[in-house]
Amino acid sequence: MRKALLFFTFFIFIASSQAQAGGQDTVKAAKPDTVKIGIYITSIHDIDFKQKEYNITFWLWVKYKIKAFDFLQNLEIPMAKNFTKSFSTVDSSGGQIYILMKIQAMMKDSWKIGNFPFDRQRLMLTVENSQYDSAHLVFVPDTLGKHFDPRFTLNGWTIDSCELAVRTKAYESAFGDDNLTRPHMDYSSFRVRLGIRRDAGGLFWKMFLGMYIAFLIAYVCFYIHADGIDSRFGLSVGALFAVIGNKYIIDSALPESTSFTLVDTLHGLTLFFILAVITATAYSLKLVTKGKEKKAVRFDMIAAQFLLVVYVILNCYFIYQARKGM
Repeated sequence: MRKALLFFTFFIFIASSQAQAGGQDTVKAAKPDTVKIGIYITSIHDIDFKQKEYNITFWLWVKYKIKAFDFLQNLEIPMAKNFTKSFSTVDSSGGQIYILMKIQAMMKDSWKIGNFPFDRQRLMLTVENSQYDSAHLVFVPDTLGKHFDPRFTLNGWTIDSCELAVRTKAYESAFGDDNLTRPHMDYSSFRVRLGIRRDAGGLFWKMFLGMYIAFLIAYVCFYIHADGIDSRFGLSVGALFAVIGNKYIIDSALPESTSFTLVDTLHGLTLFFILAVITATAYSLKLVTKGKEKKAVRFDMIAAQFLLVVYVILNCYFIYQARKGM
């Protein structure tokens, strides 16, 4: 009886110890390990605005304890068309692994061109571990110091913000894992969001100077005598084609867009006012054929001042709205 009691007590003790050990393992498995990650951007260059691509060079460092994470092999940049590590160093002293890498990547992004050339873009860079999901690994951003070099990052642009954040990115796929009950996996994602604003003063005049000169050529028609029908119509029609050609040149350098942009607005406005000049010229010619030459000259002067003032006001308004939206 005593032996049976001792055996029963020993059995209970062993079962209790295994249950506690199993509970500790569950807690440990349910708690992912942290990876401290930081970035320093040294250059952004070769921006291809039409193809929505740009190249970026940056230093990336990670600190973690579990060797299996192996960021030298498992580093993933989801939005990169391709990337290469030009330099890497590993330090495993002190009970943790420290990896420093210099990375060059060609990134794909989406541009907002509604206010071009007074546009502001938000470049997104995302880093993940391709092998371990958020149940095993979560990022912690290293926010100490600056995260970009303002002297060498981007010509023609001004960087006005750099935000670091950690998110959980969901993939609605099991990636071929038959052990998952549903096609869903979450990965910890380190995100860098860089706000850049274009220095557009000189670029605006390079793009639209031809358009404004074409309008002024059409506007000069009001100061040609009303019976000079060939000169007036010839200048107006030539200005019309010049504006259309200018728009096609600008559109060839921009990505396709279904929305109505500032480029479309200003060119459309100019085409409309050149059409108004042609219409006014036709009316003046009609007055001249009826022998009302003085009335035709007076109409030309009134139409010239009215169209010029309205055209300038509308241009200033649309440009101001675009600059305000930067």
